Amino acid sequence: MSAIRLLVLGAVRMHGRAHGYQVRNDLEYWGAHEWSNAKPGSIYHALKQMAKQGLLLAHETAPSTAGGPPRTEYEVTEEGLAEYRTLLRDAIRSYDQNLDVLSAAIGFIVDLPREEAVALLKERIEGMKEWRDAVTEYYTPEDGPESLGHIGEIMNLWVHSADTGAEWTRGLIERIEGGAYTFAGEGDPFVGVLAEGEENPYATGVPDPGDND
Repeated sequence: MSAIRLLVLGAVRMHGRAHGYQVRNDLEYWGAHEWSNAKPGSIYHALKQMAKQGLLLAHETAPSTAGGPPRTEYEVTEEGLAEYRTLLRDAIRSYDQNLDVLSAAIGFIVDLPREEAVALLKERIEGMKEWRDAVTEYYTPEDGPESLGHIGEIMNLWVHSADTGAEWTRGLIERIEGGAYTFAGEGDPFVGVLAEGEENPYATGVPDPGDND
């Protein structure tokens, strides 16, 4: 799974309608350009590609009164919403997702009901446990990874990563079950997007392509 599809669909959905520069600004505001492939070119390409696929509806807008070029605003379609929810649930439940995909999913986890978010995270823990049990049954030498030479450190890395991931996931579950954050159906969620014209302190400084974005 690519993080960019989930990130772009989620960002557009949060606005209702958004042009490419708004989406890019939001993702840079979240630092997504540092931990994912959400670079400007990838964002604009994803918007246009998903519009062709019917996941986004493109609205042509009039030129601004200040003389700026017209922009294309995007809106998530019903098909796009279904795709977004599928990507989100799969990213949360799957123990073997890349870190950028999981990070994107955590950014949108409050779009789900609280109970469903917890259930998906528990599925993730169970998947990590099953993987770890299978790995350690066959690949962990009794004398430790050193007995396999430096190659043993590869599996050592993966096992420790699974343990760390499970520990973090259990902590998140505990916080969610303890009432942290506002989930779907519970009231007004945390606003994680920039308002139109609001300055982005983390902007990369890459110019806005403007026309058709």
